[in-house]
Amino acid sequence: MIGNQSLCTKFTYVAFSTLAELQPVRFIVFLAIYLFTVGGNLLIICLICATPALHTPMYFFLMNLSFLEMCYTTSVVPQVLVHLLAENKTISIGGYAAQMYAFTLFGLTECCLLAAMAYDRFVAICYPLHYTLLMGPRVRLKLAAASWTTGVVVESAQTTWIFSMPFCGAGEIQHFFCDIMPVVKLACVDTSQNEIVFFAVSVLFIMSPCLLILCSYMRILVAILRIPSTAGKGKAFSTCSSHILVVSLFCGTVLSTYLQPKTTHSLETDKATALMYTVVTPALNPLIYTLRNKEVKEAFQRSFLRQMP
Repeated sequence: MIGNQSLCTKFTYVAFSTLAELQPVRFIVFLAIYLFTVGGNLLIICLICATPALHTPMYFFLMNLSFLEMCYTTSVVPQVLVHLLAENKTISIGGYAAQMYAFTLFGLTECCLLAAMAYDRFVAICYPLHYTLLMGPRVRLKLAAASWTTGVVVESAQTTWIFSMPFCGAGEIQHFFCDIMPVVKLACVDTSQNEIVFFAVSVLFIMSPCLLILCSYMRILVAILRIPSTAGKGKAFSTCSSHILVVSLFCGTVLSTYLQPKTTHSLETDKATALMYTVVTPALNPLIYTLRNKEVKEAFQRSFLRQMP
């Protein structure tokens, strides 16, 4: 007991408690998107592994991104599917902490990896003669390892700190997955310090990679404009267009959620934005990197033709 309030031992999701007749439809839609996301990203990983021509730094990072996307959406969607059909939409505090840790870990790691991919494109276009040396196997492995290490260390500390607080009341979560702010609001203690630290972490580890990406593409744009031929400019830009689109979709929705002032937060808007970056965006990435990438399309066609009798 804290004051007159009892400590809660489990949380209940109420995000989809309304319009119960639409739950089966939502289940089918989310399941279809999830299967497409996992299948599409798994296909990209298999194509890169099986095609020697794709064993380059850019596709090494793309393979890592596809793996992250599968983990990222898997940390959210299966649990959402269960709660769409189950009458009992509860989760233990330990289960909530585990899912929140996985979700934030993969999300932050992806943000850092997108910055590493921008650096790869910067080196390829601005220093093409030194690209092989500057982006050798050890360098790309270090960049990928640094992205994972940042996610593990930061989110281990943040999750531990958040769940060291006591939680009171009915434990109703106004969301459809284990996000940070909905659970912080249920704490029995003053959370102003936690919210300040959370905002600082968001600025440092989400805004910083986005700024690095922006700086890289500003340098890339200058380099492209200096290319004399129109064909050369088009080829240089095409190598970056897919990454720019993915960054815009992912960082745009995440920044609008985690860096907007607290007073402007709306539950319905937050849930709609969260659906974008947890369900929709991971499903779009395989399409972006296959439909807009000539080398990946050619690798897919060769693999498909080999399977033909």
